[in-house]
Amino acid sequence: MKRRDFIKLSLATGSAVLMPSFSYSANLNLNDITFSTTTYQDNAAQTIIVYLYGGASQLSGNISNLEEINQHSQHNYSYFSGTTATTATTNNCWEAAGGDHMEDLIAAGDMTLYRCCYSQEREDAGNKAHGVCTNQNQRGTYDADGGGIVANIATILRAKGMINENTLMPFVTMEGESTFYTEGNIPLTSYLKPVGIDERFKNPYSRSVNPWLFCTDAERQNDSCTDSNSDYIPKLTTDMDTLSQGYNQNEKIKNAFNKRGELSSFIEDRLKSKLDADGKIITPVSYPVNNFSDKLKAAITLLDVNPDTKIVTLGTGGLGGWDDHNDARRYVKRMNDLFGSLKAAVAHLKAINKDDTINIMVFGEFGRNVNLNASNGWDHGNLQNFYVLGGKGYFNHRGIVGETVVDNAGYNRIWLKPKSGTYWFEPLSIASTLYSIYGIENPNILTGGNYPPVNIV
Repeated sequence: MKRRDFIKLSLATGSAVLMPSFSYSANLNLNDITFSTTTYQDNAAQTIIVYLYGGASQLSGNISNLEEINQHSQHNYSYFSGTTATTATTNNCWEAAGGDHMEDLIAAGDMTLYRCCYSQEREDAGNKAHGVCTNQNQRGTYDADGGGIVANIATILRAKGMINENTLMPFVTMEGESTFYTEGNIPLTSYLKPVGIDERFKNPYSRSVNPWLFCTDAERQNDSCTDSNSDYIPKLTTDMDTLSQGYNQNEKIKNAFNKRGELSSFIEDRLKSKLDADGKIITPVSYPVNNFSDKLKAAITLLDVNPDTKIVTLGTGGLGGWDDHNDARRYVKRMNDLFGSLKAAVAHLKAINKDDTINIMVFGEFGRNVNLNASNGWDHGNLQNFYVLGGKGYFNHRGIVGETVVDNAGYNRIWLKPKSGTYWFEPLSIASTLYSIYGIENPNILTGGNYPPVNIV
């Protein structure tokens, strides 16, 4: 990750002057929140949120309606052939699109696949725009305002005494800025803001100085400027901190410099010890070779060595986006790579005995229309899969939940909807699930409606 990317992030060092101005929105009254310290402490939950930007098709985890879809689709699904063929697994997952990996995870009791995360509210409003849906799903409310889910959790945990200024990196982003961290009416204290880090644990708090600057003219002319001059750098860093603190007498700013040093030491001493000579993370299991796998490795390694970190958010950079309006064959490999990485991640959690406490949640802004359009892709839909992995100490994995039916509303308007009588939930129930595992007992206060936690809790 480049330096300019780190500067854009909300760093947990009190350096608010570096941060974008988040909008302050709907009021959060902490006195209204019912909180269970027992639930919070017993769960000891840590979460990796994988957000599928662009709206991934739900068909990877559900092609049970394919025969009927083909009767109405503009293009036949025989478009997918060879390595992308629509062969179904035992539970009607799409074999080539990660379905085999899904079946393995479900058979081992490590994942629940919900087939009916569906928004009747959006359907009634005709709302299927990327920005609005992501904003709603990452803030956990259909209201125009409100803090992001992670920002709300941070604010409440601090108010309830579960997090304080000594908590190290409680929230981490590996994707840059997102609405998960949008501040509400209560601004986030500096140490609650997300720390940005990448898959190689690049240290955003270190100062990089060219040792050549400390050489004498003679050393430069004789080409004898060596790394031994780097001995000056620690002293320079100390001198710069001392000078800065001298000009900034405010106690919070002074504490921020101390925090910067603490975070820098943690990254250099604890995290980077997990890297091999090539800068790759050392893990007890093998992962598929792709950038997303590297991010998952980093997220799990961080949560393992630092129980203070509660939530890590990441997209699927390295695999690509999910807005598959055309040439949907590319979706198949991308989804297979995603679930190959997730299966390896669960094996990683088991190897370090953290599959009880660490959970992984996978979702996006919406699913896709199932008509294979004139460009051999899918347009926006309103039903998506929600995948929950790990967290077996507080989640009761249920295998595959939910059934769908085809709604043929005419040209290029073929949708999957929940079958009558089957279990389904609005996307805001994902927010309620997150709130509940972190001890918040009345998430309706935050979601603005009756969106209970998903029935895995």
